[in-house]
Amino acid sequence: MPKKKKFKVEDGESLEGCLARMREEGYQPVRRMERPVFIEKDGRRIVDHQEIVFEGKKIEE
Repeated sequence: MPKKKKFKVEDGESLEGCLARMREEGYQPVRRMERPVFIEKDGRRIVDHQEIVFEGKKIEE
């Protein structure tokens, strides 16, 4: 398994759900990244939502 892995918070998933999924796979969060997702509406770009991605590091046992 890789030492680092990125976990995206999926649509309809809570932050806690994503963190639990990380723990199940044996990773702990070390970094949280957010970026806006834009859509075009009436010829203008507007923010639709924020995409949240956690970077996980393999838990050493």
